[in-house]
This record gives sequence, C-alpha cells and structure tokens, in this order.
Amino acid sequence: MNSTAFTYHLQRLDVCSGAQIWAQGKSLQQAWKQCQRGDWLLWLAARAGVDRRQVVLAACDCAEQAAPHWTPDAQLACAWALDAARRWAVGKTDLEEVRAAACTAADVAYTAAYTAAYTATADATADAADAAAYAAADAAAYAAADAAYAAATATATAAAATDAADAAYHKSLALSADLVRARIPWATVGKALTR
Repeated sequence: MNSTAFTYHLQRLDVCSGAQIWAQGKSLQQAWKQCQRGDWLLWLAARAGVDRRQVVLAACDCAEQAAPHWTPDAQLACAWALDAARRWAVGKTDLEEVRAAACTAADVAYTAAYTAAYTATADATADAADAAAYAAADAAAYAAADAAYAAATATATAAAATDAADAAYHKSLALSADLVRARIPWATVGKALTR
C-alpha cells in the first residue's frame, strides 16, 4: 500500500493528527516498520479490523511490560486479567471470565488509591492489565491501544526522575511497537484495511 492509499485510510479511520503528520509520505509498510508507538500500532490494527484475537494477544504482550511494577496486592488480579484475555484469544475461556478479571484488576487500582501504600504505579499497572483484558471483552481499538500506553505509563511512573521517566516511557512504547509487530505483520493490517 503506497503512501497515498495509506493516507486515505488513516483519514478514513480518523487517526489522530499527530499520527497522521508522522505517517505523512510513508507507505503502510514503512510506517509499520518505523513507528515507535505501540499504542498507535495497536489502535490502527484494531480499527483496521485485524482479527480481534491477534490484537488482544499483542495488547497482552504490551501490558505485561508493567509486570515488574505490580504491587504485591495487584499481582494476582493483574496476572488473572492478562491470563484470562490470553486464554480467551485461544478459545479456552469465555468473555464472562475476561470481564470479571478486568473488573477485578480495575478494582485493585481503585482500592489501592485509598490505602497508605498507594502509588501511581499501582494504578497504572493495574490499568495495563485491565486494558488488555478489556480489549478482549470489547472490540474497542482504544482499549487495545490503552494496554501499550498504560504499560509505558507504569514503566515511566516507576522511574524516579523526570528525565528518567520520560526515557522509560518512550522506551516502553518502542518495546510495545516491537511486540505488536511480532504478533501482527504489516501485511495483515494492509489486508484488513482493504477489505
């Protein structure tokens, strides 16, 4: 898909202006290979109509980056949310369990907000797992993109200094982009866009 056709599809899908500006003059293949924003790639794959199970697995891979930052209270709930979403993607559970796991992960974050041990990291890491599970429970492109974004935010929040946080955020988004590309080749997105 050349740059003109790709630009048309980006406009048709109402991609954010920042992504449209970045992608200007790039073919789908070039953009897919060069993009360092896993959240953008997940959003595009979901909106293009790539198989939802592939998108969910990629979202789970992205969200799992936040695992090192899970608080002890959040570990079980977050792990369950990711596991349920992954099992749904391979046909081993139903959406009812995925929704329950996502709600539990979200509840952990909200409960943590009222405890003395609350940190922004607890909220962000639970959000990453919740977003990945939500991507399975609801085909929303934003839920899939949120998994990568929340994982990046959790990683950045765990960094102490502002410069370190910014670097960790961008590094996490770039890793998310690699994880998405490992699950979803650009040609798959191209086929979905032209269906």
